[in-house]
Amino acid sequence: MKTEPYREAPYLRRAYVLGHPIAHSLSPALHRAAYDFLGEQNLGYNRRDTLPDDLPAIMHGVRHPDGTEDAPYIAGLSVTMPLKTAVIKYCDELSETARVTGAVNTVYPRGEKVLGDNTDVIGIVNALRHAGLEPQPLKDSAAIVGGGATAISALTALHQLGYSRVSVYARSLHKLGSVQEAADRLGVQLEQVSLADLPQNLAERGHHPVISTLPAHAADEWASQLSGLKGASATHRRVLLDVAYNPWPSVLASAWEANGGTVVSGLEMLLYQAVEQVLLFTDCTLSEGELLGLVNAMCAAVDLAPRASVS
Repeated sequence: MKTEPYREAPYLRRAYVLGHPIAHSLSPALHRAAYDFLGEQNLGYNRRDTLPDDLPAIMHGVRHPDGTEDAPYIAGLSVTMPLKTAVIKYCDELSETARVTGAVNTVYPRGEKVLGDNTDVIGIVNALRHAGLEPQPLKDSAAIVGGGATAISALTALHQLGYSRVSVYARSLHKLGSVQEAADRLGVQLEQVSLADLPQNLAERGHHPVISTLPAHAADEWASQLSGLKGASATHRRVLLDVAYNPWPSVLASAWEANGGTVVSGLEMLLYQAVEQVLLFTDCTLSEGELLGLVNAMCAAVDLAPRASVS
């Protein structure tokens, strides 16, 4: 387990991003900008390369801090793969979103308890809203590409936006059990479709929005087929959120945009989920103007365009 040095002593209140691999995470840039904006000069934020076997010692430290270098007070943990399900058993309480998705990306202490949340969902919701999505669930057919843990967060986000029918496209339909279980909990009618059928279905159904949860380059093969689709409605003026943002633009994003669609980078999702984490870790309440300032400070840290509003 390797911890990146950042603002060491006297920063005895710390937050970490945990996962493996973690070296290229942009979470430190986002969180450090946020804490600087908020004047949290004694709150450091580090990367910590972590595997599931490392969690017992880390969570012991969350519960039993003494303010020393070896056991600093933990403001919170940003949790990424492969820990989003493994960390659940160390939480005393889960938010409703975490329970529905069966995944935790945010851990923080409150009093004597350790709480778990999943801010990926609000990250997706706000990224789509910022892109100008105006949900019309009775008219539009939403789609998710991929069947992993992020697909469940995407499904939950679409449910929060009002969609009760969603198509999920995957290479291996037999691996969609967890996604189906989440759909059943949410009361969402889920259609399971082979990924090979996606290009044609885009032309025939014009899914809107589409959320791709595939890793970088995993969508390249079918993305190349977009330019050959017949029918102006295939991607024209429709929104795609591509969770993979490195490299950017992805082959998928470029093809979608070339066909006249609106593309949302996964970096937008990362931004908005981090905003929620910052508010939980600091337990602060901000005015609308202060929240806008916070968001724009975080945008500047990762070269995203500033926002005009947070509504």
